[in-house]
Amino acid sequence: MKEPTPAGVDLELARAVLRTEADAVRALIPRLDAHFAAAVQLLADCNGRVIVSGMGKSGIIARKIAATLSSTGTPAYFVHPAEAAHGDLGAVHNEDLLIALSRSGRTPEILRLAELTKRLGVRIIAITGAASSPLGQTADAALECRVDEEACPLNLAPTASTTAALALGDALAMTLHVRKGFREEDFANLHPGGQLGKRLLRIDRLMHTSDQLPLVDETTPLRDVVETMSSKGFGTACVTRADATLAGIITDGDLRRRLSAAGSLLDLRADEVMTKDPVTIRPGALAAEALAILEERRITSLVVVDDARRVVGIVHLHDLWRTELF
Repeated sequence: MKEPTPAGVDLELARAVLRTEADAVRALIPRLDAHFAAAVQLLADCNGRVIVSGMGKSGIIARKIAATLSSTGTPAYFVHPAEAAHGDLGAVHNEDLLIALSRSGRTPEILRLAELTKRLGVRIIAITGAASSPLGQTADAALECRVDEEACPLNLAPTASTTAALALGDALAMTLHVRKGFREEDFANLHPGGQLGKRLLRIDRLMHTSDQLPLVDETTPLRDVVETMSSKGFGTACVTRADATLAGIITDGDLRRRLSAAGSLLDLRADEVMTKDPVTIRPGALAAEALAILEERRITSLVVVDDARRVVGIVHLHDLWRTELF
């Protein structure tokens, strides 16, 4: 049953806001040209840090762009344009780069910051609603981010314009991080906390090693294999060759299947029961990758091997449960 809309709530106005902001972002797509490519190149060539600045609502968007750049491998920070002239400019180095946001391109504090940083030799990228504005003319690359109207019914509050600026900043950051070859492993190193950090944990942080490993060699009698499986608590035994490389794996399922086929098992050796060339994972793989393999193969443990296929660890489904991946 459809819930009634509370009196006084104009859902059509809310929908119009979303349409206006979506249209503002969509209008940016055909405007991405050589100026955008030049901005990405400036960012890629920057040997220092990226300063992002804006006043008012643009300042809030600037903070988010700085955070996105930092989290994807490009050191960046926010500088308040008004505070820059009162000492904060001391944080700026001549090898840094400034991304300056101003809808009008005439914000006095931003123009002053652009002037001061330009004197230091800092390159400037402008995100502005008017590329022909003073800010756009000062910049080394000017990205036009104009909107036909704000989502505000009075066409006054920065809404569509700030959404468009945020989306353009994201486009810069994502294009740059692909250009720089930023990988999942790099992302994991920068996001060690929270739910995302748990998904990006490396296997070598989760796996069991050394005396915890259920290791047997190919000639181990099955009676001893079963004892190892029971004592280590994984329901699995890793079968290794004389050179310590992985030969196969024995699971509870292997034992059950062999028992139903052959009757007595205790006179057999490990290599007569094991599954050869089992699925494995590298120590540097991510927890999310391990989880995907376990779910796809419907198994509970993964053997961790190095480049020479020597057993260095084992990771169990319960270890991933403890990271709250589910």
